Amino acid sequence: MDKMKLDYRGKNPLKELERITMNAAEVQEHILQEILGQNKDTQYLSKYMKGSEDISEFKRSVPVIKYKDIYPYIQRIANGEDSSLVTGHPITEILCSSGTSAGEPKLMPSIAEDLDRRTFLYSLIMPIVNQYIPGLDKGKAMYLYFVKAETSTPGGLPVRAVLTSYYKSKHFKCRPYDPFNDLTSPIPAVLCEDSNQSMYCQLLSGLVHRHQVMRLGAVFASAFLRAISYLERRWLQLCRDIREGELDPMITDPGCRSSMSTLLESPNPGLADEIEEICRRSSWKGILYHLWPRAKFIEAVVTGSMAQYIPALQFYSGGKLPLVCPMYASSESYFGVNLKPLSNPADVAFTLLPNMCYFEFIPLGENGSLSFDDNDDEEVSSDKVVDLVDVKLGCYYELVVTTFAGLCRYRMGDVLQVAGFYNTAPQFRFICRRNVVLSVDNDKTNEEDLHRSITLAKKFLESHNALLVEYTSYVDTSSVPGHYVLFWEIQHHSGTPNGKTAMEGEVIEECCISVEEELDYIYRQCRSKDRSVGPLEIRVVEGGSFEALMDLIISQGGSINQYKTPRCVKSNSGALKLLNGRVIGSFFSPRDPIWVP
Repeated sequence: MDKMKLDYRGKNPLKELERITMNAAEVQEHILQEILGQNKDTQYLSKYMKGSEDISEFKRSVPVIKYKDIYPYIQRIANGEDSSLVTGHPITEILCSSGTSAGEPKLMPSIAEDLDRRTFLYSLIMPIVNQYIPGLDKGKAMYLYFVKAETSTPGGLPVRAVLTSYYKSKHFKCRPYDPFNDLTSPIPAVLCEDSNQSMYCQLLSGLVHRHQVMRLGAVFASAFLRAISYLERRWLQLCRDIREGELDPMITDPGCRSSMSTLLESPNPGLADEIEEICRRSSWKGILYHLWPRAKFIEAVVTGSMAQYIPALQFYSGGKLPLVCPMYASSESYFGVNLKPLSNPADVAFTLLPNMCYFEFIPLGENGSLSFDDNDDEEVSSDKVVDLVDVKLGCYYELVVTTFAGLCRYRMGDVLQVAGFYNTAPQFRFICRRNVVLSVDNDKTNEEDLHRSITLAKKFLESHNALLVEYTSYVDTSSVPGHYVLFWEIQHHSGTPNGKTAMEGEVIEECCISVEEELDYIYRQCRSKDRSVGPLEIRVVEGGSFEALMDLIISQGGSINQYKTPRCVKSNSGALKLLNGRVIGSFFSPRDPIWVP
């Protein structure tokens, strides 16, 4: 196994990528052997393996679990018990997930060595992209990164978002100069916990360097669009700072003020005039391309729930900047990279890196059947789980991971489809989270079904020169029968405020029936035959409603970096109250969807 010694910090990450993907099975066995050797005496693993390091015993005896099964151990560690409950290395921090996928944040243990694995994945991204867009070391990157204030567990462990953990680490703060990752944002601006001050300073830095910027981006598309919205509100203020060479007094963070003083050494009225002329245009279509004329692409996650933001990104870029979706990761572990960064977002496939953790997969329904039970808590038999190199092209799987930090055969809830192979490592398309988001009766609609139906229905809006900015949903059971409600924020390209003045009610009603026609057989039966589900309703909300929703969730402990709009909001929640308070039009399906027995 010496030849399989893994190199997470070498100078040639692409060479290491080739090595580990050529030997995926051997690397995976090596990873699992290391995990078992490190964690065999933990309370959790010893319960099943009694100190054994045998891989076959692991696969035979250790159950496939969900978060609720491991949470009691994590909670005990958070309360001050020893890390040896789940891992042989000290737990250095608890990572807090965004909570916007599964409904509530999850707490994940992390050890110091995890940062090496994350750093390795990051080190691959620009060398991969540079193979397709050469010369990226000749300019700067305006990447908008944010940290979130951390808390502590009762036992004294820091509780952080995974990206906050990385940005605060020496791997990010003290990394050697790399022309591929020359950021416009000063590190103190990134590390400022006041998101308003951080956003202001990072945008100001990007504008000051506008003629050197070659890449734009944020971790998620939602955060990047939030920055554009912020720029729309603050560009006059930002231009004034550039014109006068003085930072706005509202920036009080010492780190921000000190680092920005270097950028604003002297007044620059010429640059301010350039930016003002662009921002004063009646339409912001193509604004990104005009403000940053050397930019080659926008980097952000645009798969899964982020796919909703693709039309808005294309609008603001004028269709001239490709969308690069670089990586697949979570709070539990980092997983893989996109080796074809210029592929269409709908075709993005991630090559899982066999040195990240130990991967297993639960086979799902044939022909991509994603009609899951709402209650899928049944124990998954070990003999049904397959290894990384044994997945089959075109088939669907749920991802299962075993990590160094103590997650053993943990179900991620992510539905993936095998799209191909790179050397011996499989490549996967991210399909959706394995969860039902809407259900009234026998109907069960998951996130992917909902997104697909809305994607087709919104074409009615586009034919009327309008854009669906954002959406979410909930089940209204205040009347019988209950029915699905969609909250839509619509932007008319002519600049007209959304609502009836920008969109005739008949068009929204057509959208309602279009959504219903694309939902599954059971839903249409419940609507048309059983009458156990009422007509679908679209509530159009005023502009800025979903940004207000983002503000609300962030104020409750969410992270800008990891924010994803919840695709379903709960009854009696603050989110539902906020959205209902901003409704400017309500429309129902005008007829039953077609149902053929």
